[in-house]
Amino acid sequence: MSDETRTDASDKPRTDASDKPRTDASDKPRMRVNPRITERIAKAIIWSAALLVMVVLLAIIIYILIKGLPVIDWQFLTENPHNMGRDGGVFSTIIGTLMVVAVAIIIAVPFGIGTAFYLAEYTREGLFTRIVRFSAESLAGIPSIVYGLFGFLFFVIYLDLGWSVLSGGLTLAVMILPTIIRTSEEAIITVPRSYREVSFSLGGTKWQTTLKAVFPSALRGVANGIILSIGRCIAETAAVVLTAGSTLRMPTSLFSPTRTMAVHFYILAREGISMENAYGTAALLIILIFIINVVVNALIDRFVAKNR
Repeated sequence: MSDETRTDASDKPRTDASDKPRTDASDKPRMRVNPRITERIAKAIIWSAALLVMVVLLAIIIYILIKGLPVIDWQFLTENPHNMGRDGGVFSTIIGTLMVVAVAIIIAVPFGIGTAFYLAEYTREGLFTRIVRFSAESLAGIPSIVYGLFGFLFFVIYLDLGWSVLSGGLTLAVMILPTIIRTSEEAIITVPRSYREVSFSLGGTKWQTTLKAVFPSALRGVANGIILSIGRCIAETAAVVLTAGSTLRMPTSLFSPTRTMAVHFYILAREGISMENAYGTAALLIILIFIINVVVNALIDRFVAKNR
């Protein structure tokens, strides 16, 4: 073979299998879902979850009210329980509940709101604030029985307060303090910065700005935390039974033992003493919490409207 022929053969382009165009899976056209369809699916899931929660909640409330409302009458509301709760009413437990909750709220609210304002307004973000927030979040997750044991050991035994309204109220105050701190701080943080700047530009001090500009704007969020805390206090059993006791007698002072409505309902239902009175007490608890929520919200609306 001549040199010319070899040259021609070498000049021909080579076709190798590696030179063929590759078809990768990533190059294939992807099937795209219509954004409107995904939005409708997400809305359907969210609405279904919300509807399920509402149905379950309404089912529980309606069932308890159907069972308990026929039991509630004037005698049930005004008589003390007798014969371990089989007879009589729940008057002493209503008074005991209101006294214990009042002690807890009177003690926890000033400390909780004060701590929230200190963290949000009077200190910079640092190690100390992170420790306080972490402690509040950790305390909020502790089971109520642990608070009950703490209250029993510290208030009942160490401070020698005994089973009393004061011991139960102090224990509940410690228990709801983290909730009030966190909800109040979040409400204060959401107040626009411009409110503070306007107050400072008009010559207001830090305290005047906090009291006149920030607090009225954050009041609704602060009140929501207080309402949640009141509801938790009213429905609490484990922490109260270890600190306030479970006597059926009418409390005459802060140092008297008492039985709250939640504890009364628990004992009647658990020991099978009187399911009829247990349902009546449960229905009354629901009504009491509803009345407290309505009254507190009405007072807040009136205060906010007055200070606009």
